[in-house]
Amino acid sequence: MDLEPLKIDRSRATPRRRRGGGGRWLGGVVIAVLVGVAWLFRAPVMRALDKVRLPEVRAVRVERSHPAAAGAVAGLAANGYVVASRRAALSADTPGRIVELLVTEGTRVKEGDLVARLFDEEFAAALKRAEADLTQAQASLARAAAARGAARAEEARAKESAAAAAAVVSSAKADLLLAEREQARALELSTRGINTQRELDQAEAALARGQAGVQQASALERAALGAVESARAQFDVALADLEVARARVEVARAVREQAAATLRKTEVRAPFSGVVVLKDAEVGEVVSPNVVGGSTARGSVATLVDFTSLEVQADLPETSLRGVEVGAPAQVFLDAYPGRPYTGKVSRIWPTANRQKATVEVRISFERLDERLRPEMGVRVVFAEAKQGAPAEAEGPAPLLVPSDALVKVDGREGVFVLERGVAIFVALGLGERRGGQVIVREGLSGGERVVLSPPNELGDGDRVREEEGS
Repeated sequence: MDLEPLKIDRSRATPRRRRGGGGRWLGGVVIAVLVGVAWLFRAPVMRALDKVRLPEVRAVRVERSHPAAAGAVAGLAANGYVVASRRAALSADTPGRIVELLVTEGTRVKEGDLVARLFDEEFAAALKRAEADLTQAQASLARAAAARGAARAEEARAKESAAAAAAVVSSAKADLLLAEREQARALELSTRGINTQRELDQAEAALARGQAGVQQASALERAALGAVESARAQFDVALADLEVARARVEVARAVREQAAATLRKTEVRAPFSGVVVLKDAEVGEVVSPNVVGGSTARGSVATLVDFTSLEVQADLPETSLRGVEVGAPAQVFLDAYPGRPYTGKVSRIWPTANRQKATVEVRISFERLDERLRPEMGVRVVFAEAKQGAPAEAEGPAPLLVPSDALVKVDGREGVFVLERGVAIFVALGLGERRGGQVIVREGLSGGERVVLSPPNELGDGDRVREEEGS
């Protein structure tokens, strides 16, 4: 039996062993690459795990405050807001639709400036009609005045005619008297036979003419006097018509003024100089001075504030009222600028208290105003007795203030958790006055540390934490 085909060829086994060694080397490279990738992505993976495992906390940096800011913590103080004693919600005196709005928030206006205008075509037409009626009434007045003048002239002419008629009567009476004397003389001479009958007849005829002349002149005088009375009556009528025309002019003028006043009511003007802090309506909306429930009309167009009248409104606890009096100096610390205090004095103390809050409202006037002051800004007021003068700024190094909600007690010691590279480390503190959510730090911190606000109850010294983003 031939066993040669069953023999193993050793010369061909060696290459197979070489290929097996190369595979092991390749596997090592793959493992090394995987380890490197794991190392590169270790930080993101650990951060992802920290988001799941570690508690999230909010932190704030401790900074040294202005020396005067410590006064907002120590001393008699109260919280309040910046308010304006002159503040007005501008509205029209008549309901209407806004067709023009000339201001927006921040617009500065002067007293009398136009702020908005309502739809006014109807009122403008009424004014034009009233002006036309006034013109017509004034023309009637002029006509009545002319008629009165004519009546007065007619009365004067009638009086002149009456005077002339009276003169004629007097002349006729004189002629009659002469004719009577001539007739008597002629009759006497005729009786003596000196005159002829003809001369007597002539004298009697002259007497008759004199008598007729007197009667005629008297009739003319009576007619002239009647004309005077008629002219006087016409003058009285013209005078009455003139008074009626004057009254109609006054009525028309009053109607015109009323129409003009109604038209002016469609204009909203600034009652004083100031700044618009709120725009309450838009063009096309309806405003009404008397807005009732369920109405869609706006009550005002804009809100105007006189920035020169800014003051502080503070709510002082009743228990602290005895330490404050009108005229007492005070310092005002804006929440936005706590390190830049303002000086002022108590200008008013309200005569009544708020029973719900057990406080009394106090107003503090500023000694000097600047552009940082804005209505509704939060402030803290530190009061001083009038005999003590204004609160003095603290001497020495600037104090450290920490929020009260950062304080915790560990083993009977009060302190804060300071964040260092993601680790919360408890630091015991020496503390001073507390007020308004702030505490003065006497010892334990140097400034610049980040302390945990409202730390969790389970947080311990040395625990790793995750700081809230944006804190």
